[in-house]
Amino acid sequence: MKRRSFTQLTAMAGLSFILPHYGCKNSSHKSPNHAELKAFGESSLSLLTTWCDAMIRDQINDPNDSVMHGALYCHACDLIHGRCPDAVYPFLYMADTTGEQKYLDAAIKVMDWSENVDKPDGSWTNMLDPKSWNGTTVFGAIALGEALHHHGHILPNDIKEKWEKRLKRAIEYVYQKFDMHFSHINYRFTAIYALYFLGKHFNEDKYITRSKEFAAEIPKWLTEPNKLLFGEDKPDNDKSAKGLYPIDLGYNVEETLNAMVQYAVLEKDEELLELLTQSLNGHLAFMLPDGAWDNSYGTRQNKWTYWGSRTTDGCQPAFSLMADRNPAFGTAAVLSTELLERCTVNGLLAGGLHYTSHGVKPCMHHTFAHAKNLTFVLDNMEQLQQVNKKTPLPRSTQDGVKHFPELDVWLGARGPWRNTVSSYDQIWKKPYSVAATGGSLAVLWHEKVGPVFTASMVEYIEVEPANQQPQPGEDFCLTPRVERYVDGVQFTNVQDLKAKVSVTDTDGVIDFAISTALTNREKETLKTDGDFQLNYSIDSDTTTIKALRTGTAENGDALVLPVISPTGEKVVISSENQIKIHKPEGIVTITSNVPMQIKEMEKERIFNQVPGMEVVPIMVSFPEGIKEVICTLAII
Repeated sequence: MKRRSFTQLTAMAGLSFILPHYGCKNSSHKSPNHAELKAFGESSLSLLTTWCDAMIRDQINDPNDSVMHGALYCHACDLIHGRCPDAVYPFLYMADTTGEQKYLDAAIKVMDWSENVDKPDGSWTNMLDPKSWNGTTVFGAIALGEALHHHGHILPNDIKEKWEKRLKRAIEYVYQKFDMHFSHINYRFTAIYALYFLGKHFNEDKYITRSKEFAAEIPKWLTEPNKLLFGEDKPDNDKSAKGLYPIDLGYNVEETLNAMVQYAVLEKDEELLELLTQSLNGHLAFMLPDGAWDNSYGTRQNKWTYWGSRTTDGCQPAFSLMADRNPAFGTAAVLSTELLERCTVNGLLAGGLHYTSHGVKPCMHHTFAHAKNLTFVLDNMEQLQQVNKKTPLPRSTQDGVKHFPELDVWLGARGPWRNTVSSYDQIWKKPYSVAATGGSLAVLWHEKVGPVFTASMVEYIEVEPANQQPQPGEDFCLTPRVERYVDGVQFTNVQDLKAKVSVTDTDGVIDFAISTALTNREKETLKTDGDFQLNYSIDSDTTTIKALRTGTAENGDALVLPVISPTGEKVVISSENQIKIHKPEGIVTITSNVPMQIKEMEKERIFNQVPGMEVVPIMVSFPEGIKEVICTLAII
């Protein structure tokens, strides 16, 4: 297509991209929150433009190399992610709304490259390796389908016909291969929307019928009492020793719930929409006041970033589409988008807050995945009514404690403090990939400075090597813990799947009491000499952490407090019993009844890919003869 004709075709589209489509169709139809909705559209488009321009910058241009030409190169992982053709949707949107040829060229090139991951059965592989996973075809089918549905009119006819044929093969693969036992729950329930949407697109009744069959299964996969979606493990309905199902909040809110809501909205299934409203409410309880998704305990915590999950797409579709049912859903969509913008580094979405300060490159996968969902929101603005951040999130106004029995996780709030305590005993990729458990203080957050503690994997294990960035430098667990090394083997409470938690809320103080045993990666305990009583007490001013040795050992134990702090923040050792970390918003003061020290580090800070944070590792060793260590944190 010649540049002039393409520009003429799309010039007017760029004038109205931030307005609801109904504004053009019916000028008498007014959005009740037009200014806020417009602002959300403008911020989404600004971020999408940044991401698309960076993806084009890193798109390989070498017509003589068909294996490389058109791919989006990931400098962080030093490879090509096979799902990069998902970027066809945001590229085609940008081409349609701006009239700029570079976006159309990028879309065509990335789809041409996708032939490198084609399989004869109609699927696409997740990597260049033809034997790699191909279930991700369902996501590529949705991306290509949305691109053609909304913006196919700007394509030359021969290219459009080629893409339509390729899309038909992809959704036929989903129809043939997906059933209610296919992989994890996110694939099956994403297929609900893919089959329905593309069934309508191709006028293919069998896809729509299968979609409705899958949708009828939704109630069976929601927990009681909070309607959390489970099934993120294999087997997907295998209960833990405590009787708990596998649940991953990151995958749920950034992927699976989107497809369920998108289907229900298209089908106008009011009964399902009501059920999904309850489910979104259950999940929303875990969003922190700054828009972060607290997935400290999730089964797939190995991919937890502060904003969500590494290879999922973002929460914006589900929460923006449902904001008329609960305005706080709109707040979640806006705050999440703002957090994604804060985590954007050199034009690409980084996997956490501290990639710049630690010199870690952002993975390309985050960007092309999340760009799709911002594009979906911009393409469906006419359906949005309440998307703003006027209504506070549950954790912004919460006071007290809420227990989620389907997770054995507690959310606490008092004054400016928010915390998460986890005794969830599900394990992903058994037996070693352990997220926050053992009665751990998985998250500690303060309204002045944001995250103070966040959990990580006990060991950073690349259980999905193609979908996890390598750990830069030392592998150091970020979860606050007690630990002891015996003959080089770590024993810690955050490996204890049998820890018991009790909670009281008396006289303004919330106290979590944990009975735990130091446990190694093989789930062996130190028996009678490794027992501990932990207490996390929060009031309006302070958080106090106590570690009482109830076993018989006399030394070798330590309380480890990895305090979130990016490189450059001033650390002052006021005395052997007090350390202060100066942040722009306040000073984090840690005071102990025994001497503290900062662990030796290769760099100024230790960084962990889960959830993309740097820390100051404070070590509080038990002096000989001392059975209890008490540390108090205050923000001034």
